[in-house]
Amino acid sequence: MAPESVAGKKKKLAPLKITCTSTACDDDLHCFKQAKKKGKEHVSGGKCRDCGVDLVDFSRVQKRNLKDLEYTFKSLKYELIRHHFWHLEIDLRAMNYARRKGTTALRVAAEKRIRTAVGPAQPWHDGTQTPKSGNPLYYAQHATATCCRKCIQYWYGVETGRDLSEEEIQYFSALVNMFVEDRLPNLTETGEKVPPIKKSEAEWDEEQDE
Repeated sequence: MAPESVAGKKKKLAPLKITCTSTACDDDLHCFKQAKKKGKEHVSGGKCRDCGVDLVDFSRVQKRNLKDLEYTFKSLKYELIRHHFWHLEIDLRAMNYARRKGTTALRVAAEKRIRTAVGPAQPWHDGTQTPKSGNPLYYAQHATATCCRKCIQYWYGVETGRDLSEEEIQYFSALVNMFVEDRLPNLTETGEKVPPIKKSEAEWDEEQDE
């Protein structure tokens, strides 16, 4: 029997695995998190850990000045993991959520998310508390390094083991909101009606089997 023809079929490639320490220096995408040294992880920001390029003034970023938010916003995009989330296609469920909320309610939700997910001194499951899809705020947190206290310490110099201050909560909320405005510029202010996503037959069958 002749082998099945694959002409015209697209080969499905496995997605590239990108981690917080991945780099693509030839594409000017880096990692500024410093390497571990004998059991102690140095999370402070600095030159790229692979090529040594010095692109971000971390002393400036770590002042966390709302008036200098644009500099931080621009600097984050030099890091591969942040660039990945900046350009990742936002899933339909997250898009619909944003459209229903509108910009005003999303700003409120962003502050609540920062306050509850990363605001406490000991957040729940720190490092994994921010999913990667389903809500535009999740994309925003990963893109702006406000997804966990480890990333906040590394980028913004805020030590772990203490509650975020009110000023810090407002600063990080503003960063998240800037991402939403950048990626979803056509949202209405008060939200709109969006039909729910219909489940496929496969999804219904899967639920029945559980």
